[in-house]
Formats: sequence, structure tokens, C-alpha cells
Amino acid sequence: MRSMQLYDWNKLEPEQLNPRVARKVIHGANMTIARLEIRKGAVVAAHSHVHEQIATVEKGAMKFLFEGGGQIVRAGQSIAIPPHVPHGVEALEDSVVVDVFSPAREDWIRGDDAYLRG
Repeated sequence: MRSMQLYDWNKLEPEQLNPRVARKVIHGANMTIARLEIRKGAVVAAHSHVHEQIATVEKGAMKFLFEGGGQIVRAGQSIAIPPHVPHGVEALEDSVVVDVFSPAREDWIRGDDAYLRG
């Protein structure tokens, strides 16, 4: 039986992906959770992945861009993105977003996340 592990977001070292996006990540066996600090004007290019994603905006406002439109998500709101759905994101304000993915983001573990580093 695996033992539980305690994480402290305040003590996790942020990974600076680009000048406007920093990320802290916890990888479990079957899911990944990330806390991103995203500066106003940051854009995450359109991409898709095999993971189900739920993004919760803790602070600020983000515009999630999908084929045929977009959805503004503000502090206290969440958006569920099914697997394989192409999407991009634009930060409308300085924001903090918590993303939960299932299954775990093996691509992030490998460092195969160039779409976030641009």
C-alpha cells in the first residue's frame, strides 16, 4: 500500500515556462495537478491532449478558446475540457489557475510541453 504524501504549494519551487507563465506541479499515479501563475496578456497556443482537464480560476480571468468561439472563466469558476478537444488560452488579467488532468501528464514529466514554453 502506498503511503500518503503531503505537499505545500507555498514551498514547491515554481518552474518558469516563459516570461508570463510559471507553474508548480504535483504528479500522482493517475492524475496531475498544476497551479499556474499567468500574467495578463499571456497566450497558450492552441493544443490538444489525451487528458481530461478541469481548470479552476482562483484569481483573475482567462479566455479559453475553442473551435467556433471562446469562454471567459473568472475567479471561482471552473471549465471542464474533454480529451482531444483543441483549445488555447489568453490571460485577460493576472491570474492563478489550478489545472487537474487525468491521466497524469507524462508529457510534462518528460519535458514535452513546448506549447507552454513559447
